[in-house]
Parts: sequence; structure tokens; C-alpha cells
Amino acid sequence: MRMRSSWNRVVYRLWSPLYDPLLARVFRPGRVRAFELLALEPGERVLLLGVGTGADLPLLPVGVQALGVDLSEAMLARARAKLPLPGREIELRVGDAQRLDVESGAFDAAVLNLVLSVVPDPVSCLHEALRALRPGGRAVIFDKFLPDGQRGTLGRRIANQVSTVLGTDITRHFGEIAAGAPCSIERDEPSIGRGMYRVIVLRRT
Repeated sequence: MRMRSSWNRVVYRLWSPLYDPLLARVFRPGRVRAFELLALEPGERVLLLGVGTGADLPLLPVGVQALGVDLSEAMLARARAKLPLPGREIELRVGDAQRLDVESGAFDAAVLNLVLSVVPDPVSCLHEALRALRPGGRAVIFDKFLPDGQRGTLGRRIANQVSTVLGTDITRHFGEIAAGAPCSIERDEPSIGRGMYRVIVLRRT
């Protein structure tokens, strides 16, 4: 099945009451590591793409300003229930991570946790995140990718037919997504799932 934003709205409305109880604890180590590497400083502006139910929000350090964007109003409703967080200035907004309604160069940092495997067009999503960053700004990605140059097994490709219906693609390669993007890779390390998930730090060039 080819992923579509219209279908994702339906899927993530269904996921919204289930995501935190079923998956928040599973993904927490990868999220925590992503924020460790991003090393946000007080006064910085950070953009969270695909903020979902707001699992990343408690990891924001005191003193930052954050904008969280998500396609699903149902997921954002769960995120809003986590606010306010003392010492953080957080705005949540419905929006498409593939076509961001933000000014270019407006942010110091961006968080793309579990979004590049979800959006129909991950290349546009990454380019939009980088466009939103000031020159020298950084982005962190926690997500699942196949090793570059490795084709998924037949079993994985069959499983992907099911996973895309559920709202995520398990056959993407980060190298293909980032090819030609205005960034450099500063760190790329294995995370949960025996390295199926990775944490990647980018610098806007």
C-alpha cells in the first residue's frame, strides 16, 4: 500500500488512545538518547515534527521554546493534555511535516523522532526540517531504517504491506532520504531493536 496523508489521519486517530500505553515505554530509550545528543540550551527554539501524543515534550529542557507540529488533531489532543510544562514555552499546531508553515531559518534545532518512516514523502519532510533551521542549526532523528545498500528481505517487504496500513514504513533507507540534502551527518548510532532503529544527528550546512 502506498502511504497517503489522508489515510494517516484516519490511522493515527485510531492510534491516539493506544499509543502511550502500548508504545511510549518501548521508544523512550531512543527518544532520551536523541535529546542527549541534541543538547538543547536555554533560549533555543526547537521544532518537533510529528510530535504525536507529545512523548518528547517532557524531555525538553527548561528554558527552550518549542513548536510541535502533527497531522493528527487526535494525537495533538493527547499532547495538549501533557501541558503546561513548567519553564518551557510550547506551542502545538496541526500541520503537515512535508509542507511546514514556518519561516525559513527560524529554529536552532529540530526533532524528527519516528516521523521519516511515517510521512508519505520523507525527502520533503527532511528538506522542510532543514529549511526551518538557521545555518549551523542541528536536527536529531530517531527512527527505523534499513542499512544503506541493503534490500529488505522478502519477509520484511511482505510485512511492510501490513505496516504501511498501520501507518509506518519499515523498508526505508536514510541514505536515500538524505541524498542531496543541505546537511552533514555528525553522528549515526544504533538504538533499540538491535540497531533496526538509529539515532542520527545532522548539521544544517
